[in-house]
Amino acid sequence: GQGIEFDYCCVHASLAMKEEGYETIMINCNPETVSTDYDTSDRLYFEPITSEDVLSICDLEKPEGVIVQYGGQTPLKLARELERNGVPIWGTSPDSIDLAEDRGRFQKFLKKLNLLQPPNGLATNLKEALKVSSQVGFPLVVRPSYVLGGRAMEVVYNEQDLKDYLKDAVQASEKSPVLLDSFLNQAVEFDVEAVTDGKEVVIGGILQHIEQAGIHSGDSACSLPPFNLSKNLIKEIHNMVKAIAFEIGAIGLINVQLALYKNKLYLLEVNPRASRTIPFVSKAIGKSLAKVGAKCMSGISLKDQNFQKELIPDFFSVKEAVLPFSRFPGVDPILGPEMKSTGEVMGIGRTFSEAFEKAQFSVGEKIPKSGCLFLSVRASDQEFVADLAREFYELGFSIVATQGTAESISKEKIPVKIVKKVAEGSPHIVDLMKNGQVNLVVNTTEGRQSIIDSASIRRTALEEKIYCTTTIDGGRAVSLVLRNKENWTVERIQDLHKS
Repeated sequence: GQGIEFDYCCVHASLAMKEEGYETIMINCNPETVSTDYDTSDRLYFEPITSEDVLSICDLEKPEGVIVQYGGQTPLKLARELERNGVPIWGTSPDSIDLAEDRGRFQKFLKKLNLLQPPNGLATNLKEALKVSSQVGFPLVVRPSYVLGGRAMEVVYNEQDLKDYLKDAVQASEKSPVLLDSFLNQAVEFDVEAVTDGKEVVIGGILQHIEQAGIHSGDSACSLPPFNLSKNLIKEIHNMVKAIAFEIGAIGLINVQLALYKNKLYLLEVNPRASRTIPFVSKAIGKSLAKVGAKCMSGISLKDQNFQKELIPDFFSVKEAVLPFSRFPGVDPILGPEMKSTGEVMGIGRTFSEAFEKAQFSVGEKIPKSGCLFLSVRASDQEFVADLAREFYELGFSIVATQGTAESISKEKIPVKIVKKVAEGSPHIVDLMKNGQVNLVVNTTEGRQSIIDSASIRRTALEEKIYCTTTIDGGRAVSLVLRNKENWTVERIQDLHKS
């Protein structure tokens, strides 16, 4: 019942089971998938993914095992019901799946393993939400419980934003509480894919997000291998993921999302299932993790599959999201916790900057080599903006900025010209952009009103085909491409992993 990423996993599971001599049965209700092709499985049931329909098929077929890990959230929700009715679930048990989904049980699990998590709370009404916000502090990532694709997720920066969110976006209740997590500003996020047979855990890949935490993982560009991590941090990530997989009792695939904030690793999420980056990682490392995971679920060990070591490719792969903003006139092309992408591309290179530039080119974005850079950043990014400005100034760019940002830059003796915001009257920044006087835009913003006020800048960049990034880290990645001197070569990465 899911899209391309999970369809890939289901097809590879079917192929893997056929290799082992099993007869395979596919249940899917989506006609736009390869898994519903007549030759993918031995039998196809084109039925809704509901407990009633799946149980009817199981009564008829009496399968030796059922895999629920590979279809995203939809089949996971059926796992308990299937198990209660005597259906043999292969891989991670429904109880372990519930442990990762249930907030209360997950908190105890974190305590047991002594892991850090961003401060958080649950609220079923506005009064409770305000109480949690006073304990946790702003900014907060707020979202309804059990959502797909980050639907209705938002970062709120003050009480008024929180009240507006609860009034406009969701209706909190006992049955569907709202989750409130502390937002780790300027944290670096990682997705770690791993596969386990219950006895061993092998890391499939560590993906380093290029945009900082707060951008949905489906919209964030990411690099495999990571492009600037220390040996110790890589080791810490390995140890943490292995401990989590063993404690949960995972068998098959597991996805762990982490954030590095002020030199400490925080656990954001554990998904004991296939994630949307499995096809990308599999292509980058040259090994189908979905196949390996499916065989683990059928009882074949990692040792018997001759897959006991992380594969480090001798090149960088960068995944970039394909975003549909140009097709929707008037839509603000800002990235946030709610997923907007409609596809993805892959750039490959001997260095991170080469791979990143190819990924940008593939989504139709051309990074300018010279010209004028416009900088306008939110309050929480002001301390980082001067360093970014210096990078581009040294690369030969002239710099224009709004008043507050310009003050942060000029304090560091970097030449900068002040330009008016749109609300301050002409000639303002949008006039400059339309006149072809701006070649590159780095615009970060926070808070509902500020996002609305600055939307015309991002929209103009889209319409005028000016390269625009809405994160500081996106700006840093662009400067790396232009310098093309960074020393994160494949040889250095492999040396880091040897230990």
